[in-house]
Amino acid sequence: MNIQHFQKNLITWYKNKGRDLPWRHTNDPYAIWVSEIMLQQTQVDTVKPYYVRFLETLPDIKSLALADDDLVFKLWEGLGYYRRVRHMKEAAQTIIENYDGHFPDTYDRIIKLKGIGNYTASAISSIAFGQEKGVIDGNTLRILSRIYNRQDNIALEKTKKNYQILMDELIHGCDPSLFNQAMMDLGAMICTPKHPDCTNCPVQNLCEAYQADTTAILPVKIKNTSKSDIYYITAILKKGDKYFLIKNEEGLLQNLYGFVQYEVESPISFEEHFYDQYGLSVRLCEYIKEVKHVFSHRIWHMSVYLGEITDPEEKILSENYTLYSQDELTLLPISTAHRKAIGDGVCGFSGVSAK
Repeated sequence: MNIQHFQKNLITWYKNKGRDLPWRHTNDPYAIWVSEIMLQQTQVDTVKPYYVRFLETLPDIKSLALADDDLVFKLWEGLGYYRRVRHMKEAAQTIIENYDGHFPDTYDRIIKLKGIGNYTASAISSIAFGQEKGVIDGNTLRILSRIYNRQDNIALEKTKKNYQILMDELIHGCDPSLFNQAMMDLGAMICTPKHPDCTNCPVQNLCEAYQADTTAILPVKIKNTSKSDIYYITAILKKGDKYFLIKNEEGLLQNLYGFVQYEVESPISFEEHFYDQYGLSVRLCEYIKEVKHVFSHRIWHMSVYLGEITDPEEKILSENYTLYSQDELTLLPISTAHRKAIGDGVCGFSGVSAK
């Protein structure tokens, strides 16, 4: 394949047809980093308002490194995969400590930061610092499989490593920032998973799959994945007009607030488990609804109940537990799964309110 021809056609198309995205108006590696982390497992249109709000509140590495955890997670609330932002804050602290607050400017240093893998390190080093490092993600894997008419299973690590070599060859000698962003847009706008728009593809004449009429069967992606189903009773517990929430200290939803839930089969079992764990008496008053929330490798099935804490408020506070008003709930970083449990309004459950 004529690599120079490929580069020219692709970049010319990108300059004329590429998407206008807020993170493409900066060379600041911090801002580019924020956008790339947010875009992992998340749609572009979803990310846009989060990106703007995050940078308005935490405009640089130092502000992120020093920010209160609850503020950071509140800014991220709704994006999911909260480990991403937890790692971002840790990485920001590392940059302050080891690089005097300046974002490291090479791929080899960037990839050592917490939460940064090959794709993100390639994107930052190429876009912010002009290094010839091709990005490998779902879009570019799909494009490469079609351009070279290859039927390697792109779900395998060995395929990704081989395709990294191809990407680094394709990017050599041109503007790395323009090339990588053009490849991202080509995959998002033209070379889509289903029904690719080959007619308007700027590199159609260089695509071996197009010539062989195999675009519809590429790429080959065979993943061996399974999701585990977990069944909970989830209780929205009140004392008067305030709510009992916990802050997760570890696990899938670390640093996020949520309602108490247990893998039990009856409200009575929930009440017993709650007393054993918190030393407080509760009564589940009303069944509300079923909520299903899908994570990458597990599915939560939540039977949501409204309940009351029957012990006096003084005892609750003496045990160092915090009760939150409805207004305060809006300020806490609460997991998306438990936001679903709340629904349209915390008190909107058949007019029921625990006394």
